Amino acid sequence: MSLAITGAVEWWRELQPDRDRKRPGDRAALARLRRCATVAEAMQDPAAISLYRRCGGGGPQDLPTIGLAAGVLTHVRTDDPNQPRLARRLGPDTTDKVETALLKPLRFRRLMEADTPDERLTAFRRMVALANGTVNVRELAGALLDWSERRRTRWIYDYWNAGQPRAADQAEDTTP
Repeated sequence: MSLAITGAVEWWRELQPDRDRKRPGDRAALARLRRCATVAEAMQDPAAISLYRRCGGGGPQDLPTIGLAAGVLTHVRTDDPNQPRLARRLGPDTTDKVETALLKPLRFRRLMEADTPDERLTAFRRMVALANGTVNVRELAGALLDWSERRRTRWIYDYWNAGQPRAADQAEDTTP
């Protein structure tokens, strides 16, 4: 999984224009993927196929996950690896002050309960927008490529600032 996440981060960086390094990026691919309304649309884009290859595409069953990642990552404007965990950053200051959450509890619940790739596409895009397009791309890519029950549990703990899940619950989840 780590290689797939690294591939996704490198893919995202290559698409981004960088004025300092005089690299134009791929604005057309960014625009196309940002406009995709569904994961099916996103996974047909040539840039998403490039991401599929970078992540070591395991087969056609992986294309929806890659389409989801491509459709969401293109909405990220700035990578900030020093940010607190994304769910913690968007969660309430304390459980008795839920109004302080950038991502309100109902929307967070919708994200946690999103079953289909299209539901996750909508929920994650909203989350990136609420973060003003600045997230830890590595953490987000990891979540998009492996939205497991274990990761969801950790996000719930982070969102509500409830500490960390027991070590046994997190044994296999070592990615950010």
